[in-house]
Amino acid sequence: MLTCYQPEVTLDHLKLITCQIEEALVGVSPSGCLCFGWQFECCPWSRCCGIGDFRPRTVWLGHPEKREQRYPRNVINNQKYNFFTFLPGVLFNQFKYFFNLYFLLLACSQFVEELRLGALYTYWVPLGLVLFITIMREAVDEIRCYLRDKEVNSQIYSKLSMRGNVKVKSSGIQVGDLIIVEKVYLLSFTGSCFLRTDQLDGETDWKLRLPVACTQRLPTATDLLQIRSYVYAEEPNIDIHNFIGTFTREDGDPPVNESLSIENTLWASTVIASGTVVGVVIYTGKELRSVMNTSNPRHKVGLFDLEVNCLTKILFGALVVVSLVMVALQHFAGRWYLQIFRFLLLFSHIVPISLRVNLDMGKMVFSWMIKKDSKIPGTVVRASTIPEQLGRISYLLTDKTGTLTQNEMVFRRLHLGTVAYGMDSMDEVQSHVFSAYTQVSEAGNGISPQVRKTISSRVHEAVKAIALVHNVTPVYEANGVTDQAEAEQHYEDTCRVYQASSPDEVSLVQWTESVGLTLVGRDQSSMQLRTPTGQILNFTILQIFPFTYESKRMGIIVRDESTGEITFYMKGADVVMAGIVQYNDWLEEECGNMAREGLRVLVVSKKSLTEEQYQDFEARYVQAKLSVHDRSLKVATVIESLEMEMELLCLTGVEDQLQTDVRPTLEILRNAGIKVWMLTGDKLETATCTAKNAHLITRNQDIHIFRPVTTRGEAHLELNAFRRKHDCALVISGDSLEVCLKYYEYEFMELACQCPAVVCCRCTPTQKAQIVRLLQERTGKLTCAVGDGGNDVSMIQEADCGVGVEGKEGKQASLAADFSVTQFKHLGRLLMVHGRNSYKRSAALSQFVIHRSLCISTMQAVFSSVFYFASVPLYQGFLIIGYSTVYTMFPVFSLVLDKDVKSEVAMLYPELYKDLLKGRPLSFKTFLIWVLISIYQGSIIMYGAMLLFESEFVHIVAISFTSLILTELLMVALTIQTWHWLMIVGELLSLACYVASLVFLHEFIDVYFITTVSFLWKVTVITLVSCLPLYILKYLRRRFSPPNYSKLTS
Repeated sequence: MLTCYQPEVTLDHLKLITCQIEEALVGVSPSGCLCFGWQFECCPWSRCCGIGDFRPRTVWLGHPEKREQRYPRNVINNQKYNFFTFLPGVLFNQFKYFFNLYFLLLACSQFVEELRLGALYTYWVPLGLVLFITIMREAVDEIRCYLRDKEVNSQIYSKLSMRGNVKVKSSGIQVGDLIIVEKVYLLSFTGSCFLRTDQLDGETDWKLRLPVACTQRLPTATDLLQIRSYVYAEEPNIDIHNFIGTFTREDGDPPVNESLSIENTLWASTVIASGTVVGVVIYTGKELRSVMNTSNPRHKVGLFDLEVNCLTKILFGALVVVSLVMVALQHFAGRWYLQIFRFLLLFSHIVPISLRVNLDMGKMVFSWMIKKDSKIPGTVVRASTIPEQLGRISYLLTDKTGTLTQNEMVFRRLHLGTVAYGMDSMDEVQSHVFSAYTQVSEAGNGISPQVRKTISSRVHEAVKAIALVHNVTPVYEANGVTDQAEAEQHYEDTCRVYQASSPDEVSLVQWTESVGLTLVGRDQSSMQLRTPTGQILNFTILQIFPFTYESKRMGIIVRDESTGEITFYMKGADVVMAGIVQYNDWLEEECGNMAREGLRVLVVSKKSLTEEQYQDFEARYVQAKLSVHDRSLKVATVIESLEMEMELLCLTGVEDQLQTDVRPTLEILRNAGIKVWMLTGDKLETATCTAKNAHLITRNQDIHIFRPVTTRGEAHLELNAFRRKHDCALVISGDSLEVCLKYYEYEFMELACQCPAVVCCRCTPTQKAQIVRLLQERTGKLTCAVGDGGNDVSMIQEADCGVGVEGKEGKQASLAADFSVTQFKHLGRLLMVHGRNSYKRSAALSQFVIHRSLCISTMQAVFSSVFYFASVPLYQGFLIIGYSTVYTMFPVFSLVLDKDVKSEVAMLYPELYKDLLKGRPLSFKTFLIWVLISIYQGSIIMYGAMLLFESEFVHIVAISFTSLILTELLMVALTIQTWHWLMIVGELLSLACYVASLVFLHEFIDVYFITTVSFLWKVTVITLVSCLPLYILKYLRRRFSPPNYSKLTS
């Protein structure tokens, strides 16, 4: 459960440099240092570290020793135990369960002389074997965890000090330290950087961050240590979108006091894109936003284990009842209470101690099979205790970005109303753009251009608008041949990288470059485009109106330096742009068509402004921005005065490319009866488009978009509107979800669970985990969460099965998950094949181990009943230990290799998975059937042995025990559906072990008797009578009422 953690910092000094850094720092956040892990813990008592009570803090730059309170250390500890608590802790965790405590008490009772039934080793050896396997497994996990923690806590990073840059371990970083992080790309304007927050909130767009202004005037970064300055920061909290603080410099003349906001912060788990950042550490350890938004990992106990535990309790109840009946039939004579304990010990095999060992070893085999499956390469099992959970998933909750999608935007469609251009006709667009600029050149040479707008001029205007209305910045880097300064001066194409606040915008600018109009330069006040003829067009940026979630549009006013023309360009979602552009009859229809194809649609428009119009707008805009009251409303009103009767230029369609085979995988899951919910931090429109594109929401399915609600009344009205719709997918935002869960949790979950698909957008990590928890509580069904980023970890750890996808967002999710895959498509095989097989095999194995124990317990009960209810063991010493180990262990355990259908059939018919959701392979019905089989076979063997034996008691032991071993081997053969060569080896090996051991068991078995013909025919008859009826019943059932899988294999 590892991930990338950094202390959270504010930007005190940001200087952009041109150095090349190690590849290991790619993707490092500008927070300055890294340490790794999910569960921070410096000691068991959090208050010693000052983290029991969160308070605001004053942090002196570069002087951690001036701190006013104790802060948690910047270390991780994912271990459950330490050196001293390991053995007591493991033993406590084992014996806190009824199952193991029961066998411990049994073993201890053998030290009491009146209760002893045989040799001590018959009870202590099996218990010791169980504990040894458990302790060794825990020790291996703890050692691995310790080595991982040690490695990441020892990572070396740069700290600014009076001696210059010094190296410091991540565990040695303190609040107040000045930490340095570098990244190779450079921005074309100084004093700011871009970072990505997808690990924190799921948003993949680049966000601009600004340093403290007064620190930019310092000559060098080291001067930060010479000034008397401090940061006052709010107490740690979970809000990742806000920050309140101040920066104060006391030795200034006059003293400087600047406010700090979210724009000055670099949270842990964010990714820097450019430059060198010097930041002061504000929060560490458990006080990080990312940690506070992450729930502590819970110890997951599988539903199958709980069901088995329930069955063992029933068996224990049966044990007590049988013991009481035996004493009651003795009329409670003598010291009857001692007799009860002796019978409890005598029939203790009713509750099989080998059950837990067999199941744990089976889980290890299932985990090994998953890792070795060549069709899902790179899959890792990190929780080997719950593989059978994968066979009973009812709800799959998945992240969007990086899980369902590749997070790579591709331009797919340009629509001008009368003509549309797809990927196969982009060369036409390129020729139109080229001809438009060629005509412009000819017009400059005296050739009159056409007056009426041609297709070429319309395409040119559309492409030009797309190339201008954005927030993209071209960044130049050295490529080994050309250095950075030369690349930036000559606009080298091979050295250029685009950075923006949205991957959509980058894809649009890359497309304009591909058709001939290239964005080659930009700063805060100008923009340069290069035409197909090599001419540089210069534009002055007069105003920018950034995209917001509320406005759903962005605009820019530019002046063409060559002509002096002022143009207002705007792009946005069709729902808002429809009322802004001039009337037309094709916008709504074409937007719907493109959206149904899963494309993100943007409407692009323009409006030409005269100098007087612009000056009037600017005066009103500046006045509105200076307002103290209702500033945002006044600014919006002024901007809206421009947003009227704009000329519609085009529609653009961008596709977020899906991961390989996402659509067929989701189809498989749907056919298997699994409901899929998409929980993402992304925008509503983006999430809806992806859901349609991935066919999470089918084409003919209605969609109910839950309107934004803030009050209880609004939530009530919207829920009523939703209730009237049937069989429709739900799309809801995180804010509305929070209101609904606050006032109408039960009603909302009831309605949502009936939906074929649910999309929750703008979800925080905490909300994702809350949704998983509510699904578990309200439905009682098993959940599986899939994600690839740090913001998915809470959800993954809360779900019954957590699956991490190793992707571009790092390994945080995969390291914290129970299972790690490299691609989403592998989830289909993981559930349909391995999950299904693990559950069915575990069910068969557990029932067979119970059957094995009940058989010998039934024989003991018959034996005691015949011999006047005496508490005397039928089999003693090695016979009783060998029965559940060397004589029957290999064939019974070989059931973990059994399968009812081939993996190809399981993938082709996912409906087979649906049968498992009802828990039929291990139910009270199947349990009762196996109990009746055990009672029948145990009674037949025991009564047959007593009827057919001649003189000595030792002959009863020989006949009954041999018949019992042969019956178990034949029952395994009866249960197996697909033979594996190891199964045959197990059967023959067990039989050989028993025959060979007869030579050494003369104390219990008459060796001469077992070589006689009399012994052989008696054993044969008893074995046939115990097994043959069951074989006949199995044949009749398969003939007249075959299960679903047998119809596919026949």
